[in-house]
Amino acid sequence: MAEKKLNYKNYLQLDKLLDCQLIQSKAAGNTVHDEHLFIITHQAYELWFKQILYEIDSVRVLFDTPAKTLDEGKTLNIINRLGRVSLILKLLTDQFQILETMTPLDFLEFRGYLSTASGFQSLQFRLVENKLGLQDDNRIKYNQQHYRGVFCAHADVTALEDSTGNPSLFKLVEAWLERTPGLVKHEFNFWGKYRKAVNRWIDECWLKPALAEEDPIVRETRMLEYRKQVETFESIFDPEKHQVLVERGDRRFSHRASQGALMISLYRDEPRFHQPFHMLSLLTDIDSLMTKWRSNHVTMVQRMIGSKMGTGGSSGYHDRYKVFLDLFNLSAFLIPRDFIPPLTSSMKRRLSVLSHEQLDEVDAEYQLDISDDETDDSGICPHSNTGNDVTDIENGMKEVKVTFDLKI
Repeated sequence: MAEKKLNYKNYLQLDKLLDCQLIQSKAAGNTVHDEHLFIITHQAYELWFKQILYEIDSVRVLFDTPAKTLDEGKTLNIINRLGRVSLILKLLTDQFQILETMTPLDFLEFRGYLSTASGFQSLQFRLVENKLGLQDDNRIKYNQQHYRGVFCAHADVTALEDSTGNPSLFKLVEAWLERTPGLVKHEFNFWGKYRKAVNRWIDECWLKPALAEEDPIVRETRMLEYRKQVETFESIFDPEKHQVLVERGDRRFSHRASQGALMISLYRDEPRFHQPFHMLSLLTDIDSLMTKWRSNHVTMVQRMIGSKMGTGGSSGYHDRYKVFLDLFNLSAFLIPRDFIPPLTSSMKRRLSVLSHEQLDEVDAEYQLDISDDETDDSGICPHSNTGNDVTDIENGMKEVKVTFDLKI
């Protein structure tokens, strides 16, 4: 018997794909035209969710190696696949515009046929959330119950258990960031140098201008801004305060991973940090687009049914969390390029793809920096609670006491 020749139709299984739209209103003998659009749109969502899962799973495999180190030769693959996920999510957020060509009255004509079917019952969307690393405590309950209560089929339960039983993309990225070169003191001691640079920036750009201000009202405003900067950086320099924020849900990365992400962001122009920085940017994009998707969904639901209960028993979907929350907050800890600590010769070499001749030039250029770096890496902040008060007698300022504890 001759083998069936492969063609476009049977390769894509179009007979099955195009015949899986079961119009409930038609089955009830009262066909509603727009139900077809409603089904097609949601089936398209599920197909794209499948592709997103395929890409995320492949990225997790590249991160989760037996040696627990990321093969730098694979970073382009990771960037390509994360970029693909980002583009798919952009497409999905725009897809709501097609669904919104259906008016609320059009939806009402067939809504009753949906019974309790709801988007909250999308297994694949839950798997995407789990594999990205969404925290279970932040989930919105479905009909006042845990989201897993919706899924009873053995295959669904197994898929959910697998999605939470293996390291999420968040956990893998966190572990990768903790290994960022330059964090160890004998390598470069980024954290000590960064603290010193922050202290100098705050002193020169916030404290001194405030003390020099003659107008008492403006001076007080500037001193408030100065204190706010001190408080902001204190929250990341002090591991205990960082941990409190983690427990409160305001941060997620470990203290070490936060240092790694910050170092990559500050030294993004170094050749070996180009791709890591791009990866972090893509993770932020994906998180933003997931938020936008949820927002668009809420807007569409409100447009279609107002404040009524949804078909699944829900009154709406409110996004109140991000997976890579810390990456969004990095900008609060950036300092101007002029204040970023210069890399030592050895660190420049490690992050470089220069030729031997170019590296020799770097060695000569950074010889002075090496001497400076070896003298004092204590990073003690001049604004810490060492008993020194900031006083401006000439301008009649009252004594200002600022606490800046830099325990590490």
